[in-house]
Amino acid sequence: MAKEIVIVGAGYAGIAAARQLGKTFKKDESVNITLIDKHSYHTYMTELHEVAGGRVEPDAIKYDLRRIFKKYPKVDLVTDKVTSINYDTKEVVAVQHTYKYDYLLLAMGGEANTFGIEGVKENGFTLWSMEAAERVRAHIINTCYLASREHDEAKRRAMLSFLVCGAGFTGVEMVGELVEWVSRLAHEYKLNKDEFSVHLVEAAPKILAMVTEKEQTKALKYMEKVGINVSLGDGIVKVAKDHVELASGKIIPTYTTIWTAGVQANTETAEFGIEKARAGRLVANEYMEAKGRENVYIAGDLVYYEEPDKNNLPAPQIVQAAEQTGHTAAKNIIAAINGSEKHAFKGKYDGFMVSIGSHYGVALLFDKYHLSGFFAMLMKHIVNLKYFFDIRSLFYMVAYTQHEFFDIKDKRNIFGGFLATKGNNLWTLPLRIFYGAMWLIEGLKKTFGWFGGSTWFKDTVVFPFEWLQPADVTSAASGAEEAVSAASGAADTVAEAAQSVFSLNYVYGEEPMLVLDKMPNWFASIMKFMMPNVEVALFMQRFMSIMEILIGLALIAGVFTWLVSAATVVLVCMFSLSGMFVWVNVWFVPVAIALMNGSGRVFGLDYWIMPWLGKLFDRWLYGKPNHIYSDNIK
Repeated sequence: MAKEIVIVGAGYAGIAAARQLGKTFKKDESVNITLIDKHSYHTYMTELHEVAGGRVEPDAIKYDLRRIFKKYPKVDLVTDKVTSINYDTKEVVAVQHTYKYDYLLLAMGGEANTFGIEGVKENGFTLWSMEAAERVRAHIINTCYLASREHDEAKRRAMLSFLVCGAGFTGVEMVGELVEWVSRLAHEYKLNKDEFSVHLVEAAPKILAMVTEKEQTKALKYMEKVGINVSLGDGIVKVAKDHVELASGKIIPTYTTIWTAGVQANTETAEFGIEKARAGRLVANEYMEAKGRENVYIAGDLVYYEEPDKNNLPAPQIVQAAEQTGHTAAKNIIAAINGSEKHAFKGKYDGFMVSIGSHYGVALLFDKYHLSGFFAMLMKHIVNLKYFFDIRSLFYMVAYTQHEFFDIKDKRNIFGGFLATKGNNLWTLPLRIFYGAMWLIEGLKKTFGWFGGSTWFKDTVVFPFEWLQPADVTSAASGAEEAVSAASGAADTVAEAAQSVFSLNYVYGEEPMLVLDKMPNWFASIMKFMMPNVEVALFMQRFMSIMEILIGLALIAGVFTWLVSAATVVLVCMFSLSGMFVWVNVWFVPVAIALMNGSGRVFGLDYWIMPWLGKLFDRWLYGKPNHIYSDNIK
């Protein structure tokens, strides 16, 4: 009978475990793997503040599970909400179905911890799910809309006051997004920017407890510089609809309180019958085995395990720990099935990074490298891209790059607005047609000898490669050496008249200079391999003539423009290295790069072809996304 592995939760830990199990048992028909989550997508939790703060749209951090697991057909996806577990019958009970298991991994993550503070649940907003981030975003937009119609100045200022409670990573990142969003909100709703205020409140005497004082100081200085009001050592004791009250008795008028002061285990696991520790986290041993439950494992923010090599502190509720606990649980499930040795968890945390808006951040890497500003933000983007590389999702790597660097508004990016792709590609149409006509004419000259050209469809090799030249030319060269020497005076005069001149522009009377007058030895080796004899060389020069015609036609018609433009760059590089290209024509390269920015969609066939091909390859490579998954549900 097949072994049934059930994973509950498609967060960082659940995905890490499912991928490892799916890869290990890819061809093992005796093992079935089911991944259950109440959503059909994975939420990129570390970027929730970007959605809540209006920097990116919600779909920018919602990653469909089918796209992630298309390469792991062993993993069945199920969209369902787990309500209880029957350990006697080994069943996971959910709203839609009941799932049998032999091995169970609980990775349901965490949620906001309000610590029982009065009014937080009724009047505050948390930030621990996609739904919560979208609620914050919608509330702020609606509040600004109402404020634009409010005549009472004091009330309007309170409505335009945004407060974040908790100066950990989430709180600092959230407040950084809010202060950047103010300018856009003020502009859209015709509000006075000076009436906005952004507050960060922390009960502890310092911010960002997981980094060093160096990062804390830099972050605090930056927040004060951009106008964030920071209150330290003074926690919130009450959250009302229109204000918060601090322990010191201070009142801050606000209609928007975002609570990021703590995290606890997912409360849906409270009745699962597993021993709980601080903040409701489920106790596990070094193998991520749930205490007192056979063949049940815990991972991610849900797990409570004290690390012996880290002063018995519990594994932190961060992405690195979530993935590592997921890997450990998966390895031990594999060990249990195969009867091999167990693997103990040992956390390895490479560093911590926090952004304060889109332009500034601080980072501590490997407990010794301190970064801030541009380089800290660049490192954070690199780490995010590495995550998609680790889960082998080229689709979402490209999507992340598009959302974070190109589809941006209000210059909210480490490069400002310089990479924004919101320009009008219509202006590239004349350039595309001219460039295509140039390649077409060159191809016609080489193919048919039109426009005064010399055809390459003849029995003479045009490539100036010595191994392709006739033998008599080589022998004649030595015999002619003396004659050339005797006529050196006249030759010098001619050489001076025909001396090539470096220029990026053709000037009448000047001889254009070659990019390279001699082919590099390494490239000569490649060319000799590709064209070892005259017969192959003749074929290649005819083939290239036809290619130039096809390139020209494709550019004029606007079909496969990106690919064709990239091909022209490659051709120019090859001609240059071959000693057959002059500097005045190097403009071919920047023009080709410029046309790669969607030029073919402007009065071109790419307008229809590229979306159709995108959908075709998308489904083939990543599968068809759906709002509900029910793989192999009988």
